[in-house]
Amino acid sequence: MNASLRLAIERLRSGSLSTHQFVAVWRNETGPLLAELPSRYAQVLDSILMRLESSALFSEESCSFSRAELIDNLALWLDKAEGYVSGLRRQGEQNA
Repeated sequence: MNASLRLAIERLRSGSLSTHQFVAVWRNETGPLLAELPSRYAQVLDSILMRLESSALFSEESCSFSRAELIDNLALWLDKAEGYVSGLRRQGEQNA
């Protein structure tokens, strides 16, 4: 699942995936990951995705959101989410 999210990031950066398609992929595929995370992760993700959708409505110059920075923030969000889940799993293995 996370591999498909990373692939979507790369496809968005390369222009082979529209922002609308990208957001749909992320909204559809992050459910299982979000289920393992504190609610603040969902709030942050939703905020970034909404800003990305908004940035697609305007040219880069007229929008207050940098598309490249938003994409970088999503990649960072995914890194942190994976790290959090990995930490939980390691902790569970140690307690077992």
